[in-house]
Amino acid sequence: MLTVDYAALGLRPGERLLDVGCGGGRHALEGVHHGAAVVALDQSAGDLRVARGAVEQYGAVDVQAAGGRFSAVRGDARALPFADGSFDRVIAAEVLEHIPDDEAAVRELVRVLRPGGVLVVTVPRWWPERVCWALSDEYHQQSGGHVRIYRGDALQRLLRGAGMVPRRRHHAHALHSPYWWLRCALGPGRDRAVPVRLYHRFLVWDLMRRPALVRWLERALNPLLGKSLVIYAFRPVSATVAAARTDRAAA
Repeated sequence: MLTVDYAALGLRPGERLLDVGCGGGRHALEGVHHGAAVVALDQSAGDLRVARGAVEQYGAVDVQAAGGRFSAVRGDARALPFADGSFDRVIAAEVLEHIPDDEAAVRELVRVLRPGGVLVVTVPRWWPERVCWALSDEYHQQSGGHVRIYRGDALQRLLRGAGMVPRRRHHAHALHSPYWWLRCALGPGRDRAVPVRLYHRFLVWDLMRRPALVRWLERALNPLLGKSLVIYAFRPVSATVAAARTDRAAA
């Protein structure tokens, strides 16, 4: 289940992709499928094991055929263990809403992105998330929970303040919004409640079968109900770098 549109990301074979807060590795695995040199970073050793296992199980053929590479690194988004400009593309999917100092995290995401590269940030959309907070304090007050709700314009200002130029935004996962409302209404700990189990079964069925009618329905509902906000931003090439490239080309 991808939140990022890889066509909009523009990832090409051989490029360097950093997936910050990789979780189970869904975006890292897709990067391997595109033949990229992927680094998956997370604070959780358990999530990194899951991500590595997913790539080993589902990405091995693509790594060999397309020349992709994969590595997993344990680290903190606020202090990334990479040199400036190390990556062509950076993804931070559903990460910033967990970090109290989101400005520091965004500065780090931009620092490790090369000039001319693309950063994609996804966060819970404001109004579906606001419903979750209204239904349940436990949803966001638990350890590791969400510490803020973003409006789209505020997130774009945050990215601009770090030197990025937002280029595109969209919403994703409309069918997941009612699931989380249901969980919050019944209590986040009640995963085994019958309505929650039935809805979860439907989402798993959709993920595995990808029926055309349901895919069309979600695309139609995303502008209204999409659970995630996705913003693609470009890091400008500075005048100094641009001049250096021009001099090299002339030589």
